[in-house]
Amino acid sequence: MTRIKIGLFCLVCMCIAAISYAEVGVTDAEILIGQSCALEGPAAGLGLELKAGAEAYINQVNREGGVNGRKIKLISYNDGYEPDTCIDNTRKLIDDDKVFLLFGYVGTPTASAAIPIIDEVGIPFVGPFTGAGFLRDPQRKVFNIRGTYDQETGKLVKSFHRDMGFTKIACLYQNDAYGKAGLSGVEKGLEAEGLTLAGSATYERNTVAVKGAVATMKKIDPDAIIMVGAYKPCAAFIKLAKQIGINAKFANISFVGTANLIEEMGAAGEGTYISQVMPSPADTSIPVVRECTDLLGRQPMYGELEGFVDAKVLVKGLDNAGANVTRAAFIGAMEDLSRYDAGGVIVSYGPGDHQGIDEVFLTKVIGGKPIPVEKLQ
Repeated sequence: MTRIKIGLFCLVCMCIAAISYAEVGVTDAEILIGQSCALEGPAAGLGLELKAGAEAYINQVNREGGVNGRKIKLISYNDGYEPDTCIDNTRKLIDDDKVFLLFGYVGTPTASAAIPIIDEVGIPFVGPFTGAGFLRDPQRKVFNIRGTYDQETGKLVKSFHRDMGFTKIACLYQNDAYGKAGLSGVEKGLEAEGLTLAGSATYERNTVAVKGAVATMKKIDPDAIIMVGAYKPCAAFIKLAKQIGINAKFANISFVGTANLIEEMGAAGEGTYISQVMPSPADTSIPVVRECTDLLGRQPMYGELEGFVDAKVLVKGLDNAGANVTRAAFIGAMEDLSRYDAGGVIVSYGPGDHQGIDEVFLTKVIGGKPIPVEKLQ
């Protein structure tokens, strides 16, 4: 009888230990965070940069004891920037790995594919690397950090028109949800300036098949071309366009991947404009840039700095959610996050506002480097 009682007591203790923390993805020791992004393939530079920056901060937090005594474990899967693979990864993260929340997805087409699952489960989704408008609905449990594609393209259109007097502005876009979101932003920006789109051309995702697009742009003969694509095809487009005598100014939005684009363009990239949603990673007068630089041991790239800031916001939300963190508590803590200073970068949310940063910066490739500029010239 005594043995039976002891056995029952041990079984109860094991059950209590197993359920000592009931929230999905949270134990007494760790919090599981899930990520699907391009880690291989033509868009891999985007995912690798974002992940490296995020891990630099998360690893430092873990070295210092974690968040309320729990280490953060980031589980990352490669989706190759393909929606179907992202769907599979998302289901695996939620159903098999049982993560607490999702973080740092890369791309509009992949996020668009995953969002129905995310909405159905009601899992928090933090820091997607996309400026697509559909993720900005405050009814969703999505907490965006970067500015929107509308804000980036609008700034480029306004700058080309007001700074340089251009009226004939065209758009090269990737033929998917990302490219079409950017094209829509260009059109809205032109409408705000009293202009219409001079023309457009497109290419298919995860290819560099841009010859047809170059030929189309040659016929349009625009003053400027705003490009909404990934770094390899955009670089191929710029190099070929210059070879055949297209004299337009070229501009890309931040998702292109600044460092990778500049490397791919080589000398042909001189004078290319890129809008940014983060301050210059070369400006160590900004505390978060200095912090990221110190942890990486070198100057960060734009994507790494963004991942670093994203991770700081994530950790702040987890910390503010308290020791008994739940998904509901985390969402409440994020919506209460008003004017959080991530180190010279201010992030604010509210119940009706799930976008943390609205600022857009302009850069110009000069001497193989992205140099901040106040005006386009």
